[in-house]
Amino acid sequence: MEYEKPLFFEIMSYAVHADRDVVDMVSGNPDWEPPQSLRDGLREYADFDQSEFQYAPSEGLRDLREEIAARRGVDESQIVVTNGGGEANYLAMARALERGAGDEIILTDPVYPYYPGKTSMLGGTQRFVPTDDDGTLDPAAVRAAASDDTACIVVNSPNNPTGAVYPEETVRELVAIAEAHDAILVSDEVYDHYDRSGRFSSALSVDSDHRIVTNSFSKTFAITGFRVGYAVFPEQHVEAAKARHMLVNVATTRPGQHAVLHALRNTDPAYHEANRQLLAERVDTFTDALDEAGAEYTDPDGAFYVMARFDGYPGTVANTKALIDDAGVAGMPGEAFGDAFDDWFRFALVTPRVEAAADRLAERFG
Repeated sequence: MEYEKPLFFEIMSYAVHADRDVVDMVSGNPDWEPPQSLRDGLREYADFDQSEFQYAPSEGLRDLREEIAARRGVDESQIVVTNGGGEANYLAMARALERGAGDEIILTDPVYPYYPGKTSMLGGTQRFVPTDDDGTLDPAAVRAAASDDTACIVVNSPNNPTGAVYPEETVRELVAIAEAHDAILVSDEVYDHYDRSGRFSSALSVDSDHRIVTNSFSKTFAITGFRVGYAVFPEQHVEAAKARHMLVNVATTRPGQHAVLHALRNTDPAYHEANRQLLAERVDTFTDALDEAGAEYTDPDGAFYVMARFDGYPGTVANTKALIDDAGVAGMPGEAFGDAFDDWFRFALVTPRVEAAADRLAERFG
């Protein structure tokens, strides 16, 4: 089977090799500092005994799993620590498909493009449900799309790329739809610390054997390079997920897990609030410039992204590259995220140069 290379890499490479200064707004790599407690945990680890430099337990360090379990209100035996949120989603989607309860995976449109890629890799069939214009998801649309062939429903809240946040009633309805069709809801909650609406609700708030929650510390602590994530499985799915995880990755990084544990135990909540405030200010700066440019845009309630549409300038790959050349701003083409927003662009507000990018777009389109 041939796999399509994600467009992220093509656009990033084009921007890096451009003949001018470019503001990178392609990927969600936070530019702010991790908490000091995380750096302290890494330094502490460097002086550990040599035995601590070997394989970690495959399912993750017990202390870390216990810390996560206490925070999420589950048993530590339900948690598998993974190689980032990407592997957590892979394990969850694989578990949904391998039960033999169907081969269809319901995805939203627009969608984070790695979900369709994983669906193809796992031999599943993609079925898309469009969101509303503001990125919110109507459970009735999911219910209409679901059938006995549905193995899995994958959602992401706060959402990449729209910034929408799903409230409790939406999450409960999605779990109920999964239960009605013997499917599994996979709820990717990697941006949970970047909810600015106060409406975020974890799928863990619903007691069900038909939901798997995935998360990662990549965004939470601004450490996308550490690759420490986790999935919370219902008890009957844990052993199968652990077996696949062991075969794919053996285990994830021991020093990274230790540093994350140290950060969980020693980071003041003010750290997260400061980052949310920083992003709120960047959203205001960026959308003010989009107003000057006469653009239509999403007003995100969470995550790192703004989607924008410029009249007469659709978000194709060719126009994304032209925007790099003409304005020195690198975003992502809307067509990378599906059909519903294929004439839009997505911009990641994870650069201290948001104001410069905003000015360039206002000048280009204003």
